[in-house]
Amino acid sequence: MTRSMLFVPASRWPMIPKAAASAADAVCVDLEDSVAADEKAASRTIAIRAFTELDFGRRRRMLRINGLDTPFAYRDVIEVVEAAGDRVDLIMLPKAGSSADVAFLDKLLTQIEMHRGFSRPIGIEAQIETAAGFVWLREIARSSPRLEALIFGPGDYSASMRMPSSSIGEFDAHDDLYPGHRWHAVMHAIVAAARAHGLRCMDGPYAGYQDAAGFERSCRIARAMGFDGKQCIHPSQLPTANSVFGPTAEEVAQAEQVVQAYEQAVAAGRGAATLDGKMIDAANLRMARVVLEHWRETHE
Repeated sequence: MTRSMLFVPASRWPMIPKAAASAADAVCVDLEDSVAADEKAASRTIAIRAFTELDFGRRRRMLRINGLDTPFAYRDVIEVVEAAGDRVDLIMLPKAGSSADVAFLDKLLTQIEMHRGFSRPIGIEAQIETAAGFVWLREIARSSPRLEALIFGPGDYSASMRMPSSSIGEFDAHDDLYPGHRWHAVMHAIVAAARAHGLRCMDGPYAGYQDAAGFERSCRIARAMGFDGKQCIHPSQLPTANSVFGPTAEEVAQAEQVVQAYEQAVAAGRGAATLDGKMIDAANLRMARVVLEHWRETHE
C-alpha cells in the first residue's frame, strides 16, 4: 500500500539519504521538474548512486524521468536503468498523453532488462497531467502489464487546460468561485480507470508545505474520492498523508462489527441484518472488507 510518496530532487544528494530513511511509503528520485536543464546529465549519476548505495528499507524505489517530449527522457532511462535497474521498482512517466507513450517506455525497459539480464520487471506509474492524458485515460490505463498506478498532476494539468491556478494543488480564489470541486472530473476519472484495471491511484502534490490545514484538507478530499495516497514534496507532509489514507481505529472497529453482524445473519438464513439501527447487506459487507484489507496492508 502506498499512502505517501516523497519527491526528492536527483540534483540534491544531501536530501536523498534523508528521504530514503523517511516515513514515506515510496521515495521518488526526480529527474524532471525539480532539476534544472543544465543539471540533468549530472543528476543521472547521482540517481544511480542513490539506488546502488542507499538502503531504502521497505520503501518503494522510484525514478521520475523527464517527459517524452524532451531530449532527456531516453537517456534518463538508458543510463539509470542500465546501471541500477535491479534496484529500481518503478519508473514514473510524466505527462502520459497516450497509450503509445506507455508502450514506448515499456519496450525500452524490456530491451534494457534483456540486455542486462534483470530477472524482475520494472513497473510504470503514469502521471495524468494534460488534456490528452484525460481524454485518453482509459486507453492509458490498459496500455501495459507493467503499469501499476495512475497519478493526478494538478500543476501541469491546470496549465494544459488553461485553468488559472496560483499554485500547485492548493486552493485559491478560483476554487471559491467555482460551484463545486474544479478537479472532480479528472480525479474521479483517474480513480475509476485505476479501479477498473487493478491499478493504484495517487493524488498529486500540494505545494504549500507549510500550510498543514490546507494539505490535510487536500488529502481528505482525495481519500473521499477513492485515492490510495498522495505525493508529497516535503517530509513534514508525510505523517498527515500516512494518517489520512489509512483507516482509523474507529473505521476498523465498525467494519469488524459489520462483518460479524452479516455473518450471523447469513448463519440464521437471512440476507440482511441490522446494526445500530441501520440495515446492512452484501454491499455493506464488501465495503467493510475493503476497510479491513486496507488496514492489513498498512500494518504488514
